[in-house]
Amino acid sequence: MAAGTVTVADPPKTHSLQKLRSAASACRACPLWRTGTQTVFGEGGAHSPLLVVGEQPGDREDIEGHPFVGPAGRLLDRALEATGVPRDEVYITNAVKHFKWEPRGKRRLHKTPAQREIEACLPWLEAELAAVEPRVILCMGATAARAVMGGKVRVTETRGQPLTSPLGKEVVITIHPAYILRLRTGVEEAFAQFVSDVGKAARLAGF
Repeated sequence: MAAGTVTVADPPKTHSLQKLRSAASACRACPLWRTGTQTVFGEGGAHSPLLVVGEQPGDREDIEGHPFVGPAGRLLDRALEATGVPRDEVYITNAVKHFKWEPRGKRRLHKTPAQREIEACLPWLEAELAAVEPRVILCMGATAARAVMGGKVRVTETRGQPLTSPLGKEVVITIHPAYILRLRTGVEEAFAQFVSDVGKAARLAGF
């Protein structure tokens, strides 16, 4: 492989989420499959008008095999509930499908995916978008925004604004709920703003 070359995933040509999920379980496009317990594919409303994208699975997601089932997922659930959107009517996924981590004692600590890992996994996200055909994408965090918008995005400058992705969808960008979990002060204000952003995306999608 030439220096700088990125191997990318090659999903099957299908709009079946079940077939895509099965194929993704064997993906070897980047090295993260070696350390992740399993591929964590998207789940939720198969034809939802709102598709939510996070960064990558966390520790709980990697173990359980489902997206957003850990502490950040519970915050997302609260935000969806506050906006009157049933979680099972939303399609939820991540830009990167394997958990990237480093050991810290007995714990596995999150590591931000590299650009080449985002690019390697992008075809899976594009396949999910083609299958679900959402009206709006809600990007949670910089990694999700970079994948969907095709380049570096400043979350603080663009959050809550209706944007158009090169992928041809309306986009709303917000913080990742894990950011709120790391705050020591201003938690209530940060969560209220997160709920506001989720609400904007939901209204654009027609909920």
